[in-house]
Amino acid sequence: MSTLPPRYPAPAFDVFNIYFERLYDPTMHVVICLDGEVDEEAMRTATMRLIASDPYLRSKFAEVNDRPAWEEIPKGLWDGAFILVPSGECEDQPHHVPPPPLDVRSGPQVRVTLYRRAGGDLLAVTCHHGFCDAAGALTLAQELLAAYRGVMDDSDFRPAPRNPYERSTARILDLYSDEEQKQALSEEERFVDRWRFPIERTGRGVPRVARRTLAPERLGSIKAFGREHGATVNDVLIGAFFLALAKIRGDPADRNEPRSILTSADLRRRYPGLYEDSLLTNLSVAYELTLSLGEGERLEDIIDQVTETTTRKKAGSLGVATILFYEEIMAGGMPAVLAFFDEMIERYWQSGLKNPVLSNLGIFDPDEYFPIPGKDGADLGIRDIQYLPCVCWPYGFLMIASTFRDHLTLTTAYEEGPYSTAVVERFLEYVDGYLP
Repeated sequence: MSTLPPRYPAPAFDVFNIYFERLYDPTMHVVICLDGEVDEEAMRTATMRLIASDPYLRSKFAEVNDRPAWEEIPKGLWDGAFILVPSGECEDQPHHVPPPPLDVRSGPQVRVTLYRRAGGDLLAVTCHHGFCDAAGALTLAQELLAAYRGVMDDSDFRPAPRNPYERSTARILDLYSDEEQKQALSEEERFVDRWRFPIERTGRGVPRVARRTLAPERLGSIKAFGREHGATVNDVLIGAFFLALAKIRGDPADRNEPRSILTSADLRRRYPGLYEDSLLTNLSVAYELTLSLGEGERLEDIIDQVTETTTRKKAGSLGVATILFYEEIMAGGMPAVLAFFDEMIERYWQSGLKNPVLSNLGIFDPDEYFPIPGKDGADLGIRDIQYLPCVCWPYGFLMIASTFRDHLTLTTAYEEGPYSTAVVERFLEYVDGYLP
């Protein structure tokens, strides 16, 4: 008699981030640009042993009897988790074209692609937003390199095995009384889509990546501007993002009218220490910011409006209402989840509106990845760490910001055809132009 594979409940944040595939490709990539060659066989071994160490990494997403779960898969299905791309092949990946999507329903939940390049290897660590958020993806890349380092030191090395760990947001809700939870729901403002990024047509196209990296002195100017106006770097980015959206749209109807974006917050930072044992999870929430922009306004004209809005949002029980909202839908089972997404997609197509998204991933610290032994035994350096976000198609649009060694990078991933590459590049130029 065959035995059933081990299964672990998939919480609401996992399920919703999987079904956001209705809006974009939830695949994400952390790309580490090295100044030499790693040992490919040691990296392959490290990949397989890392998968073996984590019950969720070695699983696929499944729906069994209307219940979403992470279901472990046989080891024979892990082979595609490591790919070596020789020099001269796929030269447009991963800088201009993202690596292929990861199938969350087949597993495993990580793919490592080693690109041989003349100037040094590129290591792309790929995962799915249904498995973890951006912070989790960066942690996964760190854990991979730790496993590789262990294998290089000792060929028998294996990462410490994990038992199934807490993936839900129950720990956060436990911090709030029933009355506080009700208050959080009552204070939450309903999302309203008020505009969208310009498109050429609807439908699907060819995945592309566009980015713009600013010199270190620009980050210094942004920080100085922020100090002058009592604003964070994130506030300044939000202001420039709003202004660039208004400019790229060029729609007089936007003037002096409320317009909104979505931005994100990492609940790990809001509740430090609460999930130290559960880093490879979905713990980010989106929240809406609404501003009103007049004609010809500059960053200094709107920054007070930005800081007031972000300060007010952060002062509340940020994220609690989102958790409760998702949990309420999940209580109705998968039919309720599917109905929610059907209604949402129908609303987007009827209105043609979808608020753009800005996510600031913060500082990528290379010290969190060192040391990295090279193929010849010498330690390698990191030239850059890049994050390739989810690829959007109409009506979604996402821009991320990240910082590496004082270089601020703006990145977006989109499908060319529905979106014009020239328009996307011009938009990044506008954001750059509005930043100090």
